[in-house]
Amino acid sequence: MTGTDAARWDLVATERLALADLLEGLTPAQWAAPSLCEGWSVREVAAHVMVGPTSSTRELARAMVTARGNPDRANTVLARARATAPTEHLVQVLREHAGSRFSPPLMDWHAPLTDVLLHREDVAVPLGLPPDRPVQSWLLALEFLVSRRARTGFVGRGLPKVRLRAADADWQHGEGPEVAAPATALALVLTGRTALLDRLVGDGAAALSGWVSSTRR
Repeated sequence: MTGTDAARWDLVATERLALADLLEGLTPAQWAAPSLCEGWSVREVAAHVMVGPTSSTRELARAMVTARGNPDRANTVLARARATAPTEHLVQVLREHAGSRFSPPLMDWHAPLTDVLLHREDVAVPLGLPPDRPVQSWLLALEFLVSRRARTGFVGRGLPKVRLRAADADWQHGEGPEVAAPATALALVLTGRTALLDRLVGDGAAALSGWVSSTRR
């Protein structure tokens, strides 16, 4: 992405505010519905998105102790504790901290951008809401997901040798049998989500689908 560092973080803020708009329009039943994150409701996903930007060092340390040092379990502890707040509060926190420049250690703005885009789909896909974020944002996420940095916390190891191609934009990566799909679907698949596997086409689709299944075992 060209432009200043401020412009990049402005994009992250824009996507967080877009997620807040989506959440604000949901019904109580939709807030309680299962998300694409296994074992998490839409409400818990909404709470999780702002855990990093709004947690104190002490709060994070306490959660790690409760989770016996497991970062994933610590994340769940924090998300579920925050999910008890009213829906209006969860949306307000997302809006108030949309401009946060928090990113995980050793990562930059790509990580929070990718995180909020993915979690939006964790909410939207099971609720039957169509993807409506700009494809350019997804291409930035894909560039991050195929990088080495994404091997920590985003993409599992051992990705098959395939050529990924976005069916809705001028983007491709890798070598081998082709796998084509909308950029949104490619991003979800690369991060181990199975909901849009049926969007994959091409000679490499079976290999990539098999890789996703193996990473979830």
